[in-house]
Amino acid sequence: MSVQANPSEFAGQRVLVSGGTKGLGRATVERFLAGGARVITAARTIKDPIAGVDYVQADLTTTAGSDALSTAAIERMGGVDILAHVIGGSDSPAGGFAALTDEHWLAELNLNLLASVRLDRLLIPQMLARGKGTVVHITSIQSVLPLPESTTGYAAAKAALRTYSKSISKELGPKGVRVNSVSPGWILTEGTGDFLEMLRAANGGTIEDARQSVLDALGGISIGRGAKPEEVADLIAYLASDRAAAIHGAEFVIDGGTIRTV
Repeated sequence: MSVQANPSEFAGQRVLVSGGTKGLGRATVERFLAGGARVITAARTIKDPIAGVDYVQADLTTTAGSDALSTAAIERMGGVDILAHVIGGSDSPAGGFAALTDEHWLAELNLNLLASVRLDRLLIPQMLARGKGTVVHITSIQSVLPLPESTTGYAAAKAALRTYSKSISKELGPKGVRVNSVSPGWILTEGTGDFLEMLRAANGGTIEDARQSVLDALGGISIGRGAKPEEVADLIAYLASDRAAAIHGAEFVIDGGTIRTV
């Protein structure tokens, strides 16, 4: 952990983390566990499970997968107090907009937008019934700084999620449910290596060439590195906690100074 978590911070809280088996999702699961929460998550394949976590094997890019996870959360935990939508990513090829087929676009939307929308629709009503709950959507700085070489679909889907998050915050805030979003820049996860390898294979050169091409497209990172997953997870946990009780309808950027405009 990047900070020492208070083991009672989330005591008695029921947390659902979408996509919580690797990368930022796994770090987020570990952060809530360290704060004393009960956590449930899902993935298509459960590898290296964390002790104390409830797992559901489900594909959250489908309606059936969302139904399975939400049903398990209600049956096993009696509901959810915190929804952390960490699910996301991209398998679209390099090559610009013309390389993206309808199938690529639908995959991007299902993973980066509709998975969160479906779970919200299924689980926010039980928060409204209690008059309390917290939702955190993970967007991306690519919603305002897209990389056209390979992630146009991903960026567009995350931009839609950003707008959706702001919209429902206006509806849910007066009813006791807080909604915020976290917009990371480059995060240093195992998926980073896969992404760089895809660019290298498409464009030639070395992995370092691919890494530099991303940095050039981003305009550089002021602090000289990407964020650690644990650092982003700390921000997610803060926004979900009572310490952020007056923060609502906001987007928090954590990108090491990548975006240089106001």
